[in-house]
Amino acid sequence: MKIPVLVLFGPTASGKTSLLERLFSTDAQSIFAGKAEIISADSMQIYKGMNIGTATPCEDELKKLPHNLINLYNPDEQFGAGVFVSSADEAAKSIYARGKLPVLAGGTAFYIKNFLYGLPVTPESDEKIRLELKEQIKTLGAEAMHKKLELADPVSAARIHVNDEYRIVRALEVYAATGRPLSSFGLSETLREPYDFCVLAIERSRDELYERINSRVIQMMNDGLHDEFSALVAQGYKAEDPGMQAIGYREFFIIAAKHGVHPVDAPLDEVTALIQHDSRKYAKRQMTFFKSIPCAKWLAADDAAAFEREVAQFVGKTGWKPK
Repeated sequence: MKIPVLVLFGPTASGKTSLLERLFSTDAQSIFAGKAEIISADSMQIYKGMNIGTATPCEDELKKLPHNLINLYNPDEQFGAGVFVSSADEAAKSIYARGKLPVLAGGTAFYIKNFLYGLPVTPESDEKIRLELKEQIKTLGAEAMHKKLELADPVSAARIHVNDEYRIVRALEVYAATGRPLSSFGLSETLREPYDFCVLAIERSRDELYERINSRVIQMMNDGLHDEFSALVAQGYKAEDPGMQAIGYREFFIIAAKHGVHPVDAPLDEVTALIQHDSRKYAKRQMTFFKSIPCAKWLAADDAAAFEREVAQFVGKTGWKPK
């Protein structure tokens, strides 16, 4: 029997967390209350000490609705799509074995697509080329190497942050080894065999989404985002660390550099405005990517009853029964 997995996604601030709580939390007014566990498909919730900026559920929320793949790595550690898929596979099996419904939910589009369709088949690492590129990035810097990537593979460059040295090197390595851009190695068009998927997407108008993003950033600042960032900097984390490249953290470094001040002293009004701007741009990219997932059914964000009906129909067809 295939493992049933509900996949729920939507752009940042679309309302994923509140919808999950309304459907699956132990105190939810739903037939599925307490019958699911979440597998986080968020590339930044995996990092420790970044709860406010990544909207990671708090301890009370986790008691009512357990989440997997959150708060596991330090911000200076790499966590890529390959590790995500294997980790999500293990989590799905464990959740199912406990008699709960695995629910993969988040906003990192390529994590979700890789989980649904598998990882693209790319060349194995060429150690000689990789070492040469690592030396180049040390000498020239990440920004210069990112510009090289823009010329060789503009599609990959658009989705890799300018400070993400690991992924810049990997993309340039693939191009140097094969003469083909990394983005040309496509995914399968067939859903992965071990699972029976129900794929639901949250839909909101762009204006409403942008308004929610702006409000959410202000709330994060009120909740202590600056203090959270300051604590991370005090622990020695820097702008080039993978976790610190997340929206909500990298903007402190950008504004600080503009003013020539220490990152924790960056003017908060400018940081807030830049986080809002970057979040809106990110949401736009998310929507474009999500629309490329053909198996998704889009439902209005505020129609929790529609989501519950879809899940009920899916569960009924799979024959899965919670323990």
